[in-house]
Amino acid sequence: MTTDLSPGADGQGGAAAFSRPLAYAIGAVAIVTAAVHLYYNSIGLISELSFAALHFGSFGLMCALIYPARKGRSRGAMALAIDAALGLIALFCGVYFLFSEDAYWARGGHMSGLDMAVALASILLALEFLRRTMGIFIPILILFALSYAAFWGQHISGVFRFPGISVEELIARAYFVNLGLFGDIAQISMTYVFMFVLFGSFLVKSGASDFIIDLSRALARRTIGGAGIVAVLGSAMMGSISGSAVANIVTTGVVTIPLMKRSGYKATFAAAVETAASTGGPLLPPIMGAGAFVMASYTQISYLTITAMAVLPALLYFLSVIYLIRMQALKDGQTPFVDEEARSIGQVLREGGLTLAPLIILIALLVVGYTATYAAAGAILATVVFSWLTPNKMGPAAIAEAVIDGVKNATPTAILLISIGLLVGVLGTTGFGPTFSLMIIQWSGGSLIVMLLLVTLVSLLLGMGLPVTAAYIVLATISAPSLADLITTSNMVTALTSGQVPETVTMMLSLVDPGIAERLAAGLSEVEAYRLLAEMPVELRAALRPEILSTEVMTASLLAAHMIIFWVSQDSNVTPPVCLPAFVAAAIAKSPPMATGFAAFRLCKALYIIPLLFAFTPLLSGDWAQMLMVFVPAMFGLHALSAAMSGMLETRLGVIGRFAAAGFGALLLWPIAPGIKAAALLVYVVWVAFDWRQRRVTAKDPTLKESAASL
Repeated sequence: MTTDLSPGADGQGGAAAFSRPLAYAIGAVAIVTAAVHLYYNSIGLISELSFAALHFGSFGLMCALIYPARKGRSRGAMALAIDAALGLIALFCGVYFLFSEDAYWARGGHMSGLDMAVALASILLALEFLRRTMGIFIPILILFALSYAAFWGQHISGVFRFPGISVEELIARAYFVNLGLFGDIAQISMTYVFMFVLFGSFLVKSGASDFIIDLSRALARRTIGGAGIVAVLGSAMMGSISGSAVANIVTTGVVTIPLMKRSGYKATFAAAVETAASTGGPLLPPIMGAGAFVMASYTQISYLTITAMAVLPALLYFLSVIYLIRMQALKDGQTPFVDEEARSIGQVLREGGLTLAPLIILIALLVVGYTATYAAAGAILATVVFSWLTPNKMGPAAIAEAVIDGVKNATPTAILLISIGLLVGVLGTTGFGPTFSLMIIQWSGGSLIVMLLLVTLVSLLLGMGLPVTAAYIVLATISAPSLADLITTSNMVTALTSGQVPETVTMMLSLVDPGIAERLAAGLSEVEAYRLLAEMPVELRAALRPEILSTEVMTASLLAAHMIIFWVSQDSNVTPPVCLPAFVAAAIAKSPPMATGFAAFRLCKALYIIPLLFAFTPLLSGDWAQMLMVFVPAMFGLHALSAAMSGMLETRLGVIGRFAAAGFGALLLWPIAPGIKAAALLVYVVWVAFDWRQRRVTAKDPTLKESAASL
């Protein structure tokens, strides 16, 4: 199959077709861009800032060629020439940094006239390319933040008043300093994100997507709601490779959505299922999208650790979607879906199992200690090698197509991460992020539940205008520190009530309360401990934390905070009016876009439920035995909540039944005494088994079925 280089073909541009010379130009730029990135990520002979500048220049050129200024319209010769000129200017701005950085610092951090022009052009081009790829909302938000730092921040009163910096300094920080376009976020884009997107492209080209769909159809070919389960399984596996909900839907949705419609699902529900399933793709290791790499950078927790901890929660998410799909199928009266075209599991594994061997290579390289970029490079090479053992042998043409597709797929993410660095830089420069974080703590009144509610509400608001990665970056910047602080509070309370407080802690607290030493030795009551921590200045609590808690506990709390934010940020995929994955799925299903978004939002309820487990249970922080003790009851708890929501267990539930199911869900999910939870689990399993038998008996006896219908 030949790669179509035209943006019009993949939905990324407005023209119906591009001229062949332009198609070759896009391909050539993509191949050179990939070669430069592979070289840097393998050898890296220039500074990170310098390569980030090249990253901006090369992807700026790609964006200008692929994305027209006005979507939905063909580009004439003049428009094409302007776009090409803008792309070349972006490339010049990136290359210029390599030759001007030393001179800038030699002048004591003062820009020349040309420096100012190039830096300003870089900012404006980044915002324009961001508008083309992500819409107008984020550029407006960034301009609002920049104007706050330079102009109107000094004219407001209160905690958010900022004295202001000069326009020249603001532009210099955005271009020459690690606080803007070429900062940490862009450096994540040019390394981890690019390499893993390229790896995903190679996997797709090697036939992995076809194998995943075939395997999903084989696994679910004779189950009630099987077509929907195929969508969940396929999107879970494919999403773990692509890390992108939109790419997931485009790849798997063209197969699964028509399959669901043929099996009896309504078009809106079919599109919503694919959207909800694809939304979970970035939650499932080994490739979790750009957000996971940003999380690793923010927390300094290894990517391997993050992916290991993410496995069980991701499985819970996909189970929750499967539950609702099956219950909807039972409500609709669907019979087991027999997919006549599906092959046996053994046949699928024999013919295509080797296409996923590179994923095993990737995981093995990470486990033995290679960096994520080296592991991705090794997995790319393994993909080519293993392809020669399958019918999809990758020759030079296929490799070139995989490279071009990978660069094109990485372009919108690269532009987003480069540009969002401007916003992150303003939040850091002005102190807006820490100030807002402290305000959230005050608003929550020290309550973790209230804090989680506030974070979720902010995420919903951000999700209405920001894509997932941007929403996570913004939300993590302003709320992760305060959320982590409250998560550690319960652990600090446990230490203060134990009567075994370290002497250094006693000395520090005695400076505030001379009589506290004796009470600490006897052990504070839980109420006293909470009151002490609530009334304590945030700075003192931060100083006490490493004295009271182990490094492992603090790391787990930080991971839980970021994972909570990462999960709730995924609602950007299903939060109207900006929910691009839902709109893409709706286009395939020919269903109303907004209705599809709301239906998908309903299916994604676990995005808000499972993060509660991060905060209040050892699902992320315990050993495997402790995590499984949370995971197993949570499986049934989510099933019970799904039954309460849908009004369906194995048979229809009345009002009392729905309340009972909700009660079981709360008992099985909330951290309560193990004995009570075990008893609740046993009773619920017996209830489901009885209801399952009742449905089977009713299905076999038409008389009972008619009697049930009359009731």
